[in-house]
Amino acid sequence: MPIKNRFAELLPEITEWRRDIHAHPEILFETHRTSALVAEKLKEFGCDEVVTGLGRTGVVGVIKGRENGSGKVVGLRADMDALPIHEETGVEYASKIPGAMHACGHDGHTSMLLGAAKYLAETRNFDGTVVVIFQPAEEGGGGGREMCEDGLMDRFGIQEVYGMHNWPGQPAGQFAIRPGAFFAATDLFEITLIGKGTHAAKPQDGVDPTVMASHIVIALQSIASRNADPIDQLVVSVTSFETSSKAFNVIPQSVTIKGTVRTMSKDMRSLAEERIKAICTLQAESFGGSAEINYMRGYPVMVNHEMETDFAAEVAKSISGQCDEAPLVMGGEDFAYMLEERPGAYILVGNGDTAMVHHPKYNFNDDIIPAGCSWWAEIVEQRMPLKG
Repeated sequence: MPIKNRFAELLPEITEWRRDIHAHPEILFETHRTSALVAEKLKEFGCDEVVTGLGRTGVVGVIKGRENGSGKVVGLRADMDALPIHEETGVEYASKIPGAMHACGHDGHTSMLLGAAKYLAETRNFDGTVVVIFQPAEEGGGGGREMCEDGLMDRFGIQEVYGMHNWPGQPAGQFAIRPGAFFAATDLFEITLIGKGTHAAKPQDGVDPTVMASHIVIALQSIASRNADPIDQLVVSVTSFETSSKAFNVIPQSVTIKGTVRTMSKDMRSLAEERIKAICTLQAESFGGSAEINYMRGYPVMVNHEMETDFAAEVAKSISGQCDEAPLVMGGEDFAYMLEERPGAYILVGNGDTAMVHHPKYNFNDDIIPAGCSWWAEIVEQRMPLKG
C-alpha cells in the first residue's frame, strides 16, 4: 500500500502547522505554545479525549475506532521541543526566538502525528483505540520519563507504543529500523581535580591539577581500548576542561573536566562508571591531589522489541517498498523510557540530503510528511484492522 492520498491532500495544511511550530521553538518543558496548539488541533479533529499537563507540558489525544471488539490500545509518540541553537537556515519561517531552533525536526514529528491524528479521527477505520502522545523535553530533559511517571501507560491502557524520527542522509521518505539495542544510554560526568595552587615559576611548591587532569583525560580513553569488550560499543568523551585560574603565571588550585559516556548495554554502562571513578580517584591520589566525581546517569539504552520491530518494518515496506537495517546510533533517545514500560518500536524516516540534526543549518524536509503520516496511520489500521 503506497502513501495515502489523503496525506497528499493534507500536505499544504500540515506544512503550514510545521512551519508555524518551527518559527516558534520552545525548549525542554517550556512547550506552552506548542502544547496549546496541539491540544487545540486534537479537539478540532474530534478526538474522544484530550488531556494536557502530563509530564508537565505533554499532551495526549484518544481516538476510538469504528469498532472496539479487539480491545487493543496502541500509542503513537512524537516529541515537541527545540534546541538552544541559533538558526542559520535563512528560510522565511526561521525561528523568531533568538538562540532557539528546531534543529532536530521535532516540529516535523509533531506535525506528522497531528496529520495522522486528523486522518484517524476522520476515518476511524480500525478496531480498537489509538493514543497520540505529544512529549516535551526529549532533548535532555527526560520528558518521556516524566510522562510515564505521571501514569501515561496505565491511565490510557496503552499496550504497545511506536515512535519515529527523521534521519538526514537516508533517502527522503525511506525507512530504516533495527531490533534490540538501537540508541545509546547517555551518561554525563563532572570531575573536579583538586591540587595545591602556586606560582607557575615554583611548581615544586604546589600540586598541579592541570597535569593531573591531563593524565586523566588520556587515561579515560583506556576504558574503551583496554577494559571494554571490543565487540561492544562504548564512547567516553571529555568535552570541557576548565581551570580555576585564568592567569598565565598561576598553577591553579583545581581543574574541572566534563564529558559524556555512551554505551549500548547495562553491563558496559556499569563498567564505564566504575572505571571512570577508579581512574580519577587513583590518578589524582598518585599526584598528591584528590578528585570529586559527579557521575550522572541519563537516558537508558533504547531497545526495540523484536516482534513490534518486525511489524513496524513491514508497515514501512507497505508504504515505501523497502525498509533498510538502521545503524546503531550512539546518540540518546528518551523514547527508551516508554519502551521499558511497553513493547514497541522506533523507526527512522529519511530526511534526504540535508544538514545533520543539531546543526544550525538543519531543516526538516516537508516532502517526507506524507510518508511519515502514512506510517503512523498504517501502524494503527494494520495493527487493529476492522473485521468487516
